[in-house]
Amino acid sequence: MRLIDRASFPRDKLCGDTLNPGSLAILDAIPSASIGALVRQRALRTTGMTVTGPGRASVSADYPDGLVGAALSRRELDLLLLEAAVDAGAQFEHGVFAQEPLLSADGRRVTGVRISSGGRARRLQSRIVIAADGRGSRLASKLRLAQFAKSPRRWAYGAYFTGVDGTTSRGEMHIRRDGYVGIAPLPNGVTNVCVVRAASERHARRPASPEQAIVDAIAADPMLSARFSRASRISEVIVLGPLAVEARTAGYPGLLLAGDAAGFVDPMTGDGLRFALRGGELAAEAAIRELGSGVPAFDALQAQRAREFGGKWRINRALRSLVGSPRALDLAALVARRWSAPVEYLIGVAGDIRLARTTRKHSLLQHA
Repeated sequence: MRLIDRASFPRDKLCGDTLNPGSLAILDAIPSASIGALVRQRALRTTGMTVTGPGRASVSADYPDGLVGAALSRRELDLLLLEAAVDAGAQFEHGVFAQEPLLSADGRRVTGVRISSGGRARRLQSRIVIAADGRGSRLASKLRLAQFAKSPRRWAYGAYFTGVDGTTSRGEMHIRRDGYVGIAPLPNGVTNVCVVRAASERHARRPASPEQAIVDAIAADPMLSARFSRASRISEVIVLGPLAVEARTAGYPGLLLAGDAAGFVDPMTGDGLRFALRGGELAAEAAIRELGSGVPAFDALQAQRAREFGGKWRINRALRSLVGSPRALDLAALVARRWSAPVEYLIGVAGDIRLARTTRKHSLLQHA
């Protein structure tokens, strides 16, 4: 197996940097890699979430049954995953750009990838290609499999801070009328801050100053501004957008999509890494089936992704619609102040508690 990436590792990547209990369960299940144990050694343990809304509505809840998540920068996590892949036998090349898929003479099957590195282009033949080349996937777009969604048009701005007051062992999601702010405590007193804002309907473009986007979001928020009075930004601001990507199918004969290339829904529930990890597993399983049978597996992969993620996608879309409606958001905040159960349930769903419980049960049975 050959693994190529345009980046050199370790590298920074905009992300909420949190692995929910379900994501940790996936890592624990990777045989012979000890990824879950390594992540736990290096990460900050997270015990739940705090969700706030307009009018100072706030609900905090821990994951049930003592289940925990982990907070670790993507710089460290991705390097751990890459090293595990190399240890398992993958050949890795960095600084390699995937330009376009190679097609059979009749155009009905992908037979490899045209790549470039060091200013030199070459053809890389492969019986099957898994395209995990991000939201702007060249491979998916060349085959017209995916495109940026016309709506919603949102941009994310992320940076690391020190000196943020009031952080706990819980991740935070602060939902507001014009978007939301995610805050995640990381090891060594570092805090990940992600601001997501909708683009102007008239202009549909991101603000000119990414730094100011974060400063303005914090300064204008009475629940957050005081907590940043001593804070210092210790990284550049990374910008990502537009966020939403729609994929009409999960591949093409000889090619399977994974990660953001397979579609991206703004993960307001903070479970984007679970989508990525499980989506990678599903693509790998589909690749094995196609290699064994010769029958294209992308349709089956699409159906599996829908079964696996359909409920979460619907929740995320509902939350995005909620943020886009000031009246609905005010009503939800009013309900949350008087009845915390719905938000507590949402925190459990966001944590993929069912998956974590099932994995723990299987582990206990194996060691019984």
